[in-house]
Amino acid sequence: MERKNEFERNMERNMGHYVKKVVKVIAMIVFGGILFLLANYVLMQLWNWLMPDIFGLGTITFWQAIGIFVLAKLLFGFGGGGKKGGGPRHKRRFNASNRCGTMRRDFKEWQHYDQFWKEEGQQAFKSYVERIKNENHDTE
Repeated sequence: MERKNEFERNMERNMGHYVKKVVKVIAMIVFGGILFLLANYVLMQLWNWLMPDIFGLGTITFWQAIGIFVLAKLLFGFGGGGKKGGGPRHKRRFNASNRCGTMRRDFKEWQHYDQFWKEEGQQAFKSYVERIKNENHDTE
């Protein structure tokens, strides 16, 4: 008998927990829907206030504002960095990473470029151009 009462109490507690979760989920869905409709209303009002005067465009209805909003989300993404790496930790990791790879490591070698070009580069380029001219001349 005592075990049955304990089981019933656990079931009541679990049911209360699940009911709270369901109510929270429904409240979040309703809140999200209201937020979505409010955002579209603001978009419509801003469009009708700014676009006709600035660009000479016509005014839009609420449903057209929803269409523009959905189109913008499709074209420009659904936003939010979240846990996918859009936060500051990702930026620090990127800045600390080896961004340029081998070019960054070999940059010190470029300090000799001007001297090379003066000594060997111009002459090497001229001989290359002559070789290309001779090869093109032979094929024609």
